Amino acid sequence: MPLRSSVPAPVKRLVHTGSVTLGRLSAGSRMLPSFLIAGGQRCGTTSMYRALAAHPAVLKAVLHKGVHYFDVDYHRGPDWYRGHFPLRRTARRVSDRTGARAQTFESSPYYMYHPLAAERIAAALPDVKLIVLIRDPVERAYSQHAHEVARGFETERDFSVALGREPGRLAGEAERLRADPAYHSHSHQHHAYAERGQYIDHLLRLESVFGRERLHVVDAEMFFTDPEPVYDSVLSFLGLPDLGYPRFERHNARRRGPMPDRTRELLEGHFEPYNRRLVEWLGYRPSFLER
Repeated sequence: MPLRSSVPAPVKRLVHTGSVTLGRLSAGSRMLPSFLIAGGQRCGTTSMYRALAAHPAVLKAVLHKGVHYFDVDYHRGPDWYRGHFPLRRTARRVSDRTGARAQTFESSPYYMYHPLAAERIAAALPDVKLIVLIRDPVERAYSQHAHEVARGFETERDFSVALGREPGRLAGEAERLRADPAYHSHSHQHHAYAERGQYIDHLLRLESVFGRERLHVVDAEMFFTDPEPVYDSVLSFLGLPDLGYPRFERHNARRRGPMPDRTRELLEGHFEPYNRRLVEWLGYRPSFLER
């Protein structure tokens, strides 16, 4: 039975710890992901996760969608990671029932941005496929700020001020992460409002490791406005059969006031060269550039 939101957080943590401990002990009998939702943050990854988790041939990670092994928990080791996934005998039952190869996955949006994640993923999951969602990077940045404030990871409530602080907060952090695999950067994970929306830089890094054919980019706005064909294209990419549509919902949306016009103008100018390169790489204009 899935845990409900009313369950106290300490109880959830205790159950999760116990589950992963048991999973680690049986790691050799467990599945590994055949695909990952790697990002981007605040681009509809939770909605895509839930849609794919509803597929009859797909088994999700234990208890939560994001394991975060390849970014912040890599030190815990491969058995810890494998302990998050279903048993292979469960996969066999699913395959027998559906007539399709059972697959498992997780969704950790920091994977797309963390400077060491791609190489770590490739080493552990040599045949894995990656799904990346993108949306208007201006709105993505504003949404992330509201999200980080709500979770207590951002103390600066003024978005414009937080944006101004971003270069100083991030200065040298990617280099420190590359130099010291044990290093964790709070600002790199939680305060990269503009940098995370520079999609082309992150996609090129992923392409250099995995190749273009193992990356599938989803236009988040198309997914929310016309989900069926977008979902169909994801199933085709993953080699999953069409076994009916799930209930498509939008998750984790937050209400927020209007963005200051001047801040919007500055961000639009900042993202213009990145978006131009993104269009060249994609071979089409994403919906957020058609308005």
